Parts: sequence; C-alpha cells; structure tokens
Amino acid sequence: MKYLKKEWEDYRILLRNVPSMVISIFILSVVCMNLVAGKELYASTYFCINCGLALSWISFLCMDCICRRFGAKASIKISMLAMFVNIVTVIIFKLLSMTPGRWAAYYSAGDPVVGEYINAGLNDTFGGAWYVVLGSSIAMLLSSIVNSILNEMIGKKADKGNLRGFAIRSYVSTAIGQWVDNFVFSALVSHVFFGWNWTQVIICSTTSMVIELIAEVIFSPVGYRVSENWKKDGIGSEYLLLKKAEA
Repeated sequence: MKYLKKEWEDYRILLRNVPSMVISIFILSVVCMNLVAGKELYASTYFCINCGLALSWISFLCMDCICRRFGAKASIKISMLAMFVNIVTVIIFKLLSMTPGRWAAYYSAGDPVVGEYINAGLNDTFGGAWYVVLGSSIAMLLSSIVNSILNEMIGKKADKGNLRGFAIRSYVSTAIGQWVDNFVFSALVSHVFFGWNWTQVIICSTTSMVIELIAEVIFSPVGYRVSENWKKDGIGSEYLLLKKAEA
C-alpha cells in the first residue's frame, strides 16, 4: 500500500507538471490512430500501409519530448495513461455501436437497404474487434517501454543539449520502438487472425517503421524546440525536484 500510495502521488505530480496540451495531443493521437488503422492506404503481398501510420509518429514524438525532460519512467506512465483512455474510448464506442439507432449516413444513402449496410459498417468500424484492441494495447505498452528506456540511455551519452543530440536519441529509439510496435501487433493480430505469414510480418513491420521514422525526422526539430522551451521556462521543476530528492 505504501508503494502504491507513493506511485499515485508521483503520477499526480507528473500530470500536474507535464503540459496539458502535450498530454492531450498524445492521447488524441493514440485514440485516433487506432480508430483509423482499420483503413488501408496501400496493400500488396509484402507491403501494407494503413491510415494509422499517418498519426503514430505523433505519440512517439511526444514520448521523446517527455523523456528528454522528465525521464523514461515519466514517459512510460503517460503512455499508460493514453492506453487507458484509448481502452475506455473503445468500450464507449462499442456500447454505442450496439444501440439500435442509425448513423446520419443511413439517411443520405437514398436506398434503405444500402443504408443498413452503411449503418452496419460504421457500427463495426467504431465498435472495433477485441483482438485488435488487445493487440494494439500490448504493442504500444512494449514499444513505449523500449522507446523510453533507449531514449534515456542514448541521451545520457549523446545528448549535449543541441538538436543533434535530440535527433540521435530520438531516431534510434523511435526506429527500434516503432519496429517493436509494428512487429508485436502484426504477430498477435495480423498473423493469428488475418493469416499473414512471418515474411509479411517482418517486412511490413520494417517498411512501416521506415515511414514512421521519416515523419519523426521531419518533425524532430519541433520536438527539440518544445523540450528546450520546457527547460528554459522551468516546466516540470516540481516533478524533477521530487525525483532528485528520491535519488
């Protein structure tokens, strides 16, 4: 109980110190990327891109910013919060999709039969599948742990307070973390439920990671500037002093 109380107090202070806008963007990116991941942009035998890739890099960039200022443990805790909110959102969507009402798209279909198909499709989209939610949650948990720990480890050696240091720690940790995220999800969901072979799992995990890494490279200067402003303005001082006292 003493440990749980201490961790809860740590969580409470962390949430009070990490800028709310970053937490909001983090959570929103996680919820939205899981929602749109069900739509593919392109698919072939060994290559598949879904719409979730357009948003997944945002959560990793947020993790990099949080990790640089607050540490790996804080980054993992915010990731767990985002996963919790995502699961709650999925449950709410599932319950609402089971109601007898009709979506607005039903009334614009013109034909009642077509409208029913559209209504059923939207219910399936927002209701989601349990194995997709479970697979994405496990994948994100593991990838956030890998990304945050690597980011902190590399940062201690390579980050000298400049953009180059931020880039090195972010690119390496994001590449490995994203690959873990893609591989775990593909292995648990695509391989088991969609019939992917292991060659498809590995190739798709790698190609998706490359695409997500490119987005990280493009927007990393923004992440660096954000974390630098936090340091300049003393954002998170209360939490950092607490961690220093505990050490």
